[in-house]
Amino acid sequence: MISTQEITRTAVRALRRNKTRSMLTALGIIIGVAAVIAAFAVGSGANKSIDEQISSFGSNFIMVFPDRSASSTSTTQRYLTYDDAKAIGREVSGIDAVAPMVNTSATLIYGNTNWSTSVTGSTQEFSNVQEWELASGRDINASDVRQGTKVAVIGGTVSEKMFMGENPLGKSIRINKIPFTVVGVFEKKGQSQMGNDQDDFVLVPLTAAQKRLVRWHTAGRIGNIYIKGISMNALNYVQNETEALLRERHKIKPGEADDFAVRNVTQMLEARRKTTTIMSMLLGSIAVISLVVGGIGIMNIMLVSVTERTREIGIRMAVGAKAMDIRTQFLIEAMFLSMIGGAIGIVLGVVAGYALSSFTSAPPIFTASSILLAFVFSALVGVGFGYYPAWKASLLNPIDALKYE
Repeated sequence: MISTQEITRTAVRALRRNKTRSMLTALGIIIGVAAVIAAFAVGSGANKSIDEQISSFGSNFIMVFPDRSASSTSTTQRYLTYDDAKAIGREVSGIDAVAPMVNTSATLIYGNTNWSTSVTGSTQEFSNVQEWELASGRDINASDVRQGTKVAVIGGTVSEKMFMGENPLGKSIRINKIPFTVVGVFEKKGQSQMGNDQDDFVLVPLTAAQKRLVRWHTAGRIGNIYIKGISMNALNYVQNETEALLRERHKIKPGEADDFAVRNVTQMLEARRKTTTIMSMLLGSIAVISLVVGGIGIMNIMLVSVTERTREIGIRMAVGAKAMDIRTQFLIEAMFLSMIGGAIGIVLGVVAGYALSSFTSAPPIFTASSILLAFVFSALVGVGFGYYPAWKASLLNPIDALKYE
């Protein structure tokens, strides 16, 4: 019986004699492995990004905002008010904090420095709901909100851009030409997962924003309401009770559409996770199909190779090669083709993963397990689809094979 080393050398020589055909045969495996690795990496990266977004929002977080697209009667408000927020905090149990909000953009002026940023008007509950910590100074308080005091708490980016290292506390900045006194600076949070600078904003009392910055005609109107529940288990109850309370306050009749929307942030991000998972499964399915197609390609080419090398097989059998030796040689050839394709596919998969991640705004995550799985699976595809040609070659009759032209 011929040694395994000799069989392996013979298989390698056979592949090297037909380099172009060997690489074309491995192309399906290359594409399949690259697709598997890219799909796993992009899916894992997107899911990690969603997990981080959930953590940054807080797992027990609810948003309420107007839904102006809803069809309703003329009695429907189609907006939220400060009284709505106070009613939610007063009448709905299971709530830790409620922060009504008004958001706008504004130009800040301090001395000769101008800076455009976003301005949030809210109450003393804002920092609790959004989990902001102070680096210096104080937060806005109930008295500021009650009196509409022109005070501001600024983010770290605003502090750097406007004051250039100078202590901002007590300084007066103009927000859309209206003077506000800086009473505090928030700790830095850095960029969000979407790439936004979370520190580039200014917080002012809700009433000051309503009267001096947005100046809506409707008294007490706000943009949205953020609610922080006491626990994850309380969220569904809080959401249902909030919806019922707002329907009652807005005089929405049974069967009429809400003029507001209540969204659980965890539910919203979980919906995104499901979408990401579906896309990953779709990419994974394409990858598996590519591997199967690659395996079929290997089988077809190996069958052609068996036909072309019939006389060679006959000579090898005539000089002592057993059926097992012939079968092993062709299996090794098929496995080598798959492994070469798998190795190249790993490299292309990493490149493809980074390329695809540019569309998801989340860096890909490559794991040793996914890469190893793709490589092993490619080798198994080679063995699985290469077995039939190898078996067929081993069944050749030496005398008939030697006569083959």
